[in-house]
Amino acid sequence: MDRFQGRLQSFFNNRWLVFVAAMWMQSCSGIGYLFGSISPVIKSILGYNQRQIASLGVAKDLGDSIGFLAGTLCETLPLWAALLIGALQNLVGYGLVWLVVTGRIPVLPLWVMCILIFVGNNGETYFNTAALVSCVQNFPKRRGPVVGILKGFAGLSGAILTQMYVMIHMPDQAAIIFMVAVGPTIVVVALMFIVRPLVGGHRQVRPSDDHNFTFIYFVCLFLAAYVMAVMLVEDLVDNLSETITTTFTLILLFVLLVPIVIPVFLTYYSDDPMPAQESLLNEHEKEERGESTQQTEVVLSEVEDEKPKEVDLLPELERQKRIAQLQAKLFQAAAEGAVRVKRRKGPRRGEDFTLLQALVKADFWLLFFSLLLGSGSGLTVIDNLGQMSQSMGYEETHIFVSMISIWNFLGRIAGGYLSEVIVRKQAYPRPVALAVAQVLMTLGHFCFAMAWPGEMYYGTLLIGLGYGAHWAIVPAAASELFGLKNFGALYNFLTMANPAGSLVFSGVLVSGIYDYEAEKQARMHVNSAFLSVDVLNGARLGEESALKCEGAVCFFLSSLLMSGFCIVAAVLSMILVYRTKIVYANLYGNRA
Repeated sequence: MDRFQGRLQSFFNNRWLVFVAAMWMQSCSGIGYLFGSISPVIKSILGYNQRQIASLGVAKDLGDSIGFLAGTLCETLPLWAALLIGALQNLVGYGLVWLVVTGRIPVLPLWVMCILIFVGNNGETYFNTAALVSCVQNFPKRRGPVVGILKGFAGLSGAILTQMYVMIHMPDQAAIIFMVAVGPTIVVVALMFIVRPLVGGHRQVRPSDDHNFTFIYFVCLFLAAYVMAVMLVEDLVDNLSETITTTFTLILLFVLLVPIVIPVFLTYYSDDPMPAQESLLNEHEKEERGESTQQTEVVLSEVEDEKPKEVDLLPELERQKRIAQLQAKLFQAAAEGAVRVKRRKGPRRGEDFTLLQALVKADFWLLFFSLLLGSGSGLTVIDNLGQMSQSMGYEETHIFVSMISIWNFLGRIAGGYLSEVIVRKQAYPRPVALAVAQVLMTLGHFCFAMAWPGEMYYGTLLIGLGYGAHWAIVPAAASELFGLKNFGALYNFLTMANPAGSLVFSGVLVSGIYDYEAEKQARMHVNSAFLSVDVLNGARLGEESALKCEGAVCFFLSSLLMSGFCIVAAVLSMILVYRTKIVYANLYGNRA
């Protein structure tokens, strides 16, 4: 009995269980991605016009990105309490929207509806922050894969929730709002005591960790391919039976449950139940190694202050030689007790920063504006994909919406994996992977601008991969450069770059150019109508076409400009790479 209880406790305290539970939570946390399915229901039942729906969309974006309170509460309260607050926000916000839409309570003013959408969607920030904070602290040496996988499931959650709704489809159109209000709330409440940073979770290092992450990647790839196949079948085949739809959904749920085999196997069937490496040391050895590591970190932190500025201008081999000589002198001085450790008032890069300390650092703003230009332009494409495909003559716009969601998911997975290879194998700064993602987005925007045959397929592929990679790379890089202690606040400040970029690009640039070209085409229709016999009909045609733009010209200039902005973002990322080389060399350079 005692052995069983011990195994059960070991299972509950396994960091892989926390990771898998966070994946499940993220797979239903992307409620903002379902707004495209919710807004038509609200519009038709409440009689809103498109401008009013756009106001609700802005409230949704703000709720999804403003997470200062979530970041603060995740640092000051137990994570289960923060998750409970987020779940209640989701339930209250979307629950009241459902009550309004179904007529169970009186219709509320638009501004109140915007507040409800904001509150409901803001609950998602608690889910994302708690998942990232807990798992990054439990896997501090695997930040890239962990962030990429978790953000990937958040990006795919829209497709997962949509498939769930297809299975339980009801004649009542508002049922999808009820599902959004209740479904994520139930899942989060069920998992809120499991998703947490474990004390000593980072010491659960095992030789099998690489194989476990590989297994997770295979599950993610299969899941993306399966969701894509199911969407295509349901779109191309009319009147699928309820049995087939239910079978598709049950298989999807089974695939989501598969990763639980990792903590189960490690707890009950592994021959090495104790963490590798750390369990082989006795307490005295641990203390000695801890003191040595701390002394090493202090000495290495002095190198950046003590080395002459001209050292960075030397060739690579000579620069490393000079730095090694300086390190040797500092180690000797430390051993003799003669070192005078100089400490700045604030932390150095790689140490724990508060948000206010990070805000005065150039590296933080380089990361922020690089994210703003890159992810902001990507979100603009996602928000305007319907109009873009319609202007190019495609009737089935939802196909491209589904495709870019899949590429977004794969971009997050690939971004986390490849950036981790770069830092672990080459000890090179992670933001170089961000620059590569922004180059892909540059090509994607250029494809849209040129309107080559099949540009919607190529463009959604490149933009989806690049945009998704941002959300795997940036949080991991922020945690490395500015520490894990206040990661929640730092992450939620950086996420504000997303709506800020979208507000400028979509709200000003793209919409302004689109309306200009639409009005220009409308005037041409009216002028040509006066030359026809039926002037009245021609005038009516002009009125109907006033807000609709057709052809590549609708997004030509805006796509070219966003392509240029992505080039600027890549340049900012490479500047950050140059400035942080020594930080990553100290973090990962001695891990051959």
